[in-house]
Amino acid sequence: MSEGLVAGLGLRQPHYVDLLTRRPSLPFVEVHSENFFAEGGAALGVLHAVRADYAVSLHGVGLGLGSAVGLDEWHLQQLQQLVERVQPVRVSDHACFARAGGLHAQDLLPLRFDDATLNRLVDHVQQVQERLGRSILVEHLSAYVVWDGDTLAEPDFFNALTARSGCQLLLDVNNLYVNAHNAGGGPAAARAWMGAIRPGSVGEIHVAGHADVGALYIDDHGSPVIEPVWALLAEGRARFGRDVPILLERDTDIPPLDDLLAEVARAEVA
Repeated sequence: MSEGLVAGLGLRQPHYVDLLTRRPSLPFVEVHSENFFAEGGAALGVLHAVRADYAVSLHGVGLGLGSAVGLDEWHLQQLQQLVERVQPVRVSDHACFARAGGLHAQDLLPLRFDDATLNRLVDHVQQVQERLGRSILVEHLSAYVVWDGDTLAEPDFFNALTARSGCQLLLDVNNLYVNAHNAGGGPAAARAWMGAIRPGSVGEIHVAGHADVGALYIDDHGSPVIEPVWALLAEGRARFGRDVPILLERDTDIPPLDDLLAEVARAEVA
């Protein structure tokens, strides 16, 4: 039902029934891994029903791959069990830290771009990959603060991460646009960031909307994709290949399924 298509959709609870009833033509759907860690229940039942018709990509928000205290064993065990159940087409998480001093921040906190952080992230990514028996994808953040003392440019940091760990980059063009705007660089800075990433290292591209709150753009995934972000997607596809999977994300103020399918169709031709 999806031969030749590359653009998938982030599946959220308001669309469970509509998707399973209508079964639109999609190459894959993506879900947040942590929502399906329970041993059973309705949510996991829905995921198995979806998996019968669609490839599933698992996108995590809780591993905290850059946390200095290491990975949480319980979280990694739950992810391993979910991967074994679902056999996803891809598994991804974020280059961030989340845990420190026995506390979990419930957020994706930015890393310092230096050799020590890179070494830690490489070690943790390899630990996850060995546990899961597969390579993973790692997404760069939309970040609203930066650390003093960065010694590596962000694209160089991710080039080294993918080369050394064997993971792939999950490129989020909305994150690029948000970060470039908030840093005062604009779309040209986002294009330069993409231009510094090694071809062949990108395994998936995310596209989403954001909120303009005046002083900042906030990556809230709560609105339609805007034209400059569509343009970045087109440039990303030209650089990294038109066969790289694309994922449309929408997490807040979720519209009817048909509205999102229209954006998915636009992503296919970007």
